[in-house]
Amino acid sequence: MDYYRTYSSYLKEKYGEKVYKLPIALPVTCPNRDGFCGTGGCTFCGEIGAGYENLPEDLSVTEQIERNIAHIAPKYKAYKYIPYFQNFTNTYLPLAAFTAYVDEAARHADCVGLAIATRPDCIHPAYLDVLAEAKAKYGTDITVELGLQSTNPHSLLAIQRGHTVGEYIDAVLQIAPYGFDVCTHIIANLPWDDRVDVREASKIISALPVQQVKIHALYIIRHTLMAQQYTAGTIQMCSLDEYVDRVVDFVELLRPDIVLQRLVGRVPEENTLFANWGRAWWVIRDRIEAEFARRGTRQGSRCGYLGGAAVKRWV
Repeated sequence: MDYYRTYSSYLKEKYGEKVYKLPIALPVTCPNRDGFCGTGGCTFCGEIGAGYENLPEDLSVTEQIERNIAHIAPKYKAYKYIPYFQNFTNTYLPLAAFTAYVDEAARHADCVGLAIATRPDCIHPAYLDVLAEAKAKYGTDITVELGLQSTNPHSLLAIQRGHTVGEYIDAVLQIAPYGFDVCTHIIANLPWDDRVDVREASKIISALPVQQVKIHALYIIRHTLMAQQYTAGTIQMCSLDEYVDRVVDFVELLRPDIVLQRLVGRVPEENTLFANWGRAWWVIRDRIEAEFARRGTRQGSRCGYLGGAAVKRWV
């Protein structure tokens, strides 16, 4: 039984074959690293951001695509690709540079889509227009991946995120008229969040024009502020059982049409103090699916709160 709408199935339905995302590193930073709204970045973010699988950023976009294809095509038998501008904030650079990077990726003959990882406070019509032009010129599907992480304002302050839920809602509503997919990133086990916060995040996302979600489990990278807090014992990680419950709660409340890119991330165990409770990512995924089976539920089974739930009995 399929308990949720998987990303791999969605891509195969859309393109008729296996499609693989290719991580691409651009020479970018973030507004809460360079002093615009903060320095040092989010408390959980390491010096290289999230790009543990990335090739060096001094390689051209085309060279990164070709090197990734040379590795992936024979190993995974995938021949269509989505370059993923992954690391840090990929709309936080001069417009001309952004335009050049987007065009270089979108025009590649084997690339059917383009995914842009960014922050809610870095969405602007001029940059969305660049993506729209690439889509019109090359037929490239566009996904904008927004790091929200939590809808608890106190948690966002605690991790020094540098934006609030308000900017996230504004970003989603700016993107919607362009017809791009929006993928929202959520961390389901931030130490300041509980199950109520995770459920509310699912409801807010479901009420907005969001098409995809990526759920992460928090991991603690050495030499970060969060690592200092973890070592000092001022923050604690929830149990794996609690994480499983939070994810299943989230997915039960999520609109059934939303695609789930992942339920837990693949974590680089090197240079971390805490990573996925010492389990492989697929072990945690299997435990999540076992909890769906135990509850007898699936994605969207508790999504009746949308559309005026209190008056539906009279119409």
